[in-house]
Amino acid sequence: MSSLRYCRPVARHLASLRQRRFVATDAPTLYTATATTQGPRGGQIDGSEGFSVAYAMPKALGGPGGQQKTNPEELFAAGYSNCFQVAMNLAANSMKIRLPRKIEDCQVKAIVQLIGDIRKMDMGFKVGLEVRVKGIEQADLEAVVQKAKEICPYHRATHAQVETDIKVFSV
Repeated sequence: MSSLRYCRPVARHLASLRQRRFVATDAPTLYTATATTQGPRGGQIDGSEGFSVAYAMPKALGGPGGQQKTNPEELFAAGYSNCFQVAMNLAANSMKIRLPRKIEDCQVKAIVQLIGDIRKMDMGFKVGLEVRVKGIEQADLEAVVQKAKEICPYHRATHAQVETDIKVFSV
């Protein structure tokens, strides 16, 4: 009986992997980005497109934090929200659904939580996405978000490993 309790989640995980689309490793490279981090607990991050920002350990984790400084979790949230927004636009276009043109009328907010035990070095992420779009029917927006989940490289890469909750609001 107790072994079934452990087998069911593994079976569900394997079934979800079979349903996922993977990009072949020999697929053509569309773009390459690089980022170089200097310093383990505070320093500088420089990106290949001219992005440059100071970073520091967040105050909540015992670091100094600080204005105009970032951290890996914030950068992950920024990348995920932006990537999902682009995927939504691609999905909507393919479905002949028009998203608003005004930037403030179409927003994706990513909430990234670092979870676990830092002393045991056992940590992971929990992600929430809040999608708010003006002037679109809820059902259409939900269809766009569903399709975006299939397109977004961040969502596809983390789907089986990161608990993600997506809330969709047509406003």
